[in-house]
Order: sequence, then structure tokens, then C-alpha cells
Amino acid sequence: MAFRFFIIVCFINTGICFSQALDSIPSSNKIKDTILVQNVPVKNAEIQDNPVVNKVIEAEVDSTSITNLKDNEFAAQLDDKWYEELYSNNLFDTIYNSVQNLDYKSVDYPELPTDVLKERLKELDARTPFNVEYNPSLESVIKGYLKNRRNSIQKLITLSAFYFPMFERELDLYDIPLEVKYLAIVESALKPRAKSRVGATGIWQFMFSTGKMYGLDVSSYVDERSDPIKSTEAAAKYLARLYKIFGDWDLALAAYNSGPGNVSKAIRRSGGYQNYWNIRHNLPRETAGYLPAFLAHMYIFEYAEEHGFKKYKPELAYFETDTVRVKQMITLDQVSELTGTPIEKLQFLNPSYKLDIIPFVKDENYTLRLPIDVIGEFVNNEEQIYAYAKAEFDKREKPLPQFFNANDKVTYRVKSGDYLGKISRMYSVRVSDIKRWNGLRSNNLSIGQRLTIYPRKPVVNKPVSTKSTTKPKPIAGEVVTYIVQSGDSLWSISQKFPGVSIQNIKDWNGISGSKLKPGMKLKISKG
Repeated sequence: MAFRFFIIVCFINTGICFSQALDSIPSSNKIKDTILVQNVPVKNAEIQDNPVVNKVIEAEVDSTSITNLKDNEFAAQLDDKWYEELYSNNLFDTIYNSVQNLDYKSVDYPELPTDVLKERLKELDARTPFNVEYNPSLESVIKGYLKNRRNSIQKLITLSAFYFPMFERELDLYDIPLEVKYLAIVESALKPRAKSRVGATGIWQFMFSTGKMYGLDVSSYVDERSDPIKSTEAAAKYLARLYKIFGDWDLALAAYNSGPGNVSKAIRRSGGYQNYWNIRHNLPRETAGYLPAFLAHMYIFEYAEEHGFKKYKPELAYFETDTVRVKQMITLDQVSELTGTPIEKLQFLNPSYKLDIIPFVKDENYTLRLPIDVIGEFVNNEEQIYAYAKAEFDKREKPLPQFFNANDKVTYRVKSGDYLGKISRMYSVRVSDIKRWNGLRSNNLSIGQRLTIYPRKPVVNKPVSTKSTTKPKPIAGEVVTYIVQSGDSLWSISQKFPGVSIQNIKDWNGISGSKLKPGMKLKISKG
């Protein structure tokens, strides 16, 4: 048991994708749950005269219900820290800054002698179509990364264990060199929802128009630029086309980053040179550091163990997941509640659904990716799952946003009372992004001023609701007050009271959504 505990801690601290080791912990706590309740006075004078009496009601545990399984609190806290790291943009920001600010100054890193580096680069050059010959600039980048970015690189190496197998499959289908998988690190730090200052989105950083050109759909609910498989297929098609034009993989990568036009202009300005290193000084600043960063990561990943990095096997590998085509609109929150799969895991596996809602649209093939051990349970109970989802949608106070095709940017006109913080929250972007997109040097705005925004989520006009709150419905029979415990859900609570449904609990307590907080008091009828 101590060995499994060590593996969980080690994986979380180094950036491993998921912790499922707890699934195999023997359920020694499978005893009757104790529910703290409190009698509520009813319309009976004799009962009302008596003081409130505390008592314990023992609920029968449904042995077939996965919602009764208990997690280890400490391990769950570790998972929370990992999920926070997983969705943080810190890695993406550091990669972007490192590419932008490469200075190629000599780096003192005695752990990697120049002669050893030359020999390894020669070996690497022999087995890849990219030009990986030694030069002082590349040596500077490699040593700088090894010296100053070890923690970030270890996280990327660990995260790559999940993504690289799916990348390699798609790249191989289009005869793209498998080393191109390292390009995704330079582009996005393997963040499916990464978004650049100019609106490029996803692991492969597609602009809206280029993504559309290669079949990546963008709408109010879906951004397929964030779908790891579909975007990799699009990137492979685009790179194959660029290679056909330039006939050189180094130049094809440069064109992928800055556009074919910038590369052809750099060739002209350099006097006709066709080697990347000879035209680099004529490329845009970001592209000038792009290929060195790509080659540096290729070297470090290929010789990771020689430099002391660990290659961990992910506890949830790509081949241990599968997809099911949705037959009706459903939210990841609903799937999480009904299958017991953590919402963070579902978000990780389904990053293209911007609002965590999977729509159902005629002639569209939207799928839900799940751990393989959950697929059977979902398919076997599809009818009940979709019925529950529909019932919840029908009861919602506010309708869901309408499905529409999104543009890659919007123009916002400043109104009285607006300020940058308010506008940034409206579009789920940073204040610094708005300032950079619009060349603002201060936070001052003028009424009527037009701002260009690249929203992370679509903005939908919400109808004015005639109801401010959902009123509780009268409860018949004996009433108890249930105190919500950590880990409770409406589903798990309903199972503890025979004959009580999720909708009953919502109606009795005026609940419109499905979120519960520990300590919250719910009125329940015992019938």
C-alpha cells in the first residue's frame, strides 16, 4: 500500500495526468451511512409543544451505486493541486516568453560539454529530416533551457506521455515526421485551450480562418481547435501542404508560425538563401526564435534521461479512453454527477466544449470522451442518463445559450460605466490582453471607443427572467432536515431516502441547479 501512495504523490508533483490509484483501494468503509437529521415541527399542537428532538436515521446503502464510494481526502487535495496546474496557463506563458526573448548569449552549463552536445546533435541529425547540426545559437538555447527551465520541462515531459501517442498516430497517417510532435510544446505547452495574444487557439495554435480552412468548427459551444485529435489532423494537413511548397521542413515550420509570405520575403531579403539559419535575421522576432526552441526541445526530450529527467507512465493513457456519440444535449457536470467521474477529468478529456456543454446538432458528430471503464456504464444506462439531462434542462430557470457560429474576434463599443476589468470579465480575458490587442498604454477608456476583443467564450444576450428565485414547493408527510456533507450530490442524497428523486429535492428546497455546499440544509420528506 505504501508503494501505491508514493506513486500518487510523485506523479502529482511532477505533473502526471490523473490519479486513479484510489480506485483499487479496498472499500473497508462500506457500512451504513449515518445521516444527521433534525425533526421539523408540523401542524400538530402536541408535537409543537415538545422541544426539537435530534435523532439518527440509518439509510440503506445501495451497493450498486458508485456514488457511495468514498475518496481519500488527502489524495483528493493532491488531485486538486494537479488539476489547478493542469488548467493553469503558466507553462504556455513561459514557453511563449522564452521564444520571444531568446538572446543566444553563451550559457555556463558544465554538465553538458560542447563536444558531447555536438556528438548527440550529429546522431539526432542522422535520424530526422530536420537540420539539427550544431551551431553556437542552438547550444545557447539548449543550455539555457536545461539550466533555467528544468521544472517546466519535467512537467511537459510528463504531460507528453498522454498526448504524444495520439499525435504520432495522426502525423503518421499524413507522412509527417513524428518529431513534429515537439512543435506542439513550442506552440502551446500542450494546453488544449491555450490562446495567444492575437487569438490563435489550441494545442496547434490555429487562427480562426486557418482552422476553418482545415475543417475545424468554431461555434458558441464548440471550438475544435482545442480538440487534440481533430486539431492534430488539421496541423498535419497544413504542414504537408507547406512542405510541398517549400520542400524543406525547417522552412515549413517557419511558415507554419509566421505564414508562407513572411518566409518568402525573408528569402528575398537575405539574397536568395534557403537555409533557415541564413534567413533567420529577416524573419519576424517570434519566428526567429521558433525553430531554435523547437530543436532545443527535440534534443532535450530525446536525451531526457541523460539529463536526469524522469519519464513516467500516465495512470490514464490515451488508449485507456474511448468516445461515445451523444444523442442529446448533455453537460459535463451531469455526466460527472451520474457516473462519478471527476469533472476535472472530463474537462481534460473533452477540452473542445467551451461551456462544458455537449450540444446535439443535426448532421454533426459530437462525441464524449470517457475513461474506458466508464464507457460501458454510460452506454448501458443511456436512456436514463438522457432522461435525467432533459428533465434538468426543462426545469432550468434560464435557457441555455443558442447555438451559433462564432467569429474569431468581436468589436466592443465602450459605454458609460465601463472599465477594463469589467470588460475583461465579460469576455473571460485578461486586462493585459485587451491593452495589448488595442495598443493601450493606460487603463483609461473613452465612451464610444471601440475595442477589439478575442473572447474565450461567446457572449450571448440573456433574456430577462420574470422570476428572481425558484420558490420551494410544499412538502407532505414527515419532514427531516438533511445537512449536506463534503462529497454529497443530489443523486447520492436521493438514494438515501427511498422514493425521493433528485427533482423532489430541488422542488422542496427551491434549487434550480445541481451545486451543493457542505453545511447546506435540505428539507426532505420521508413520505
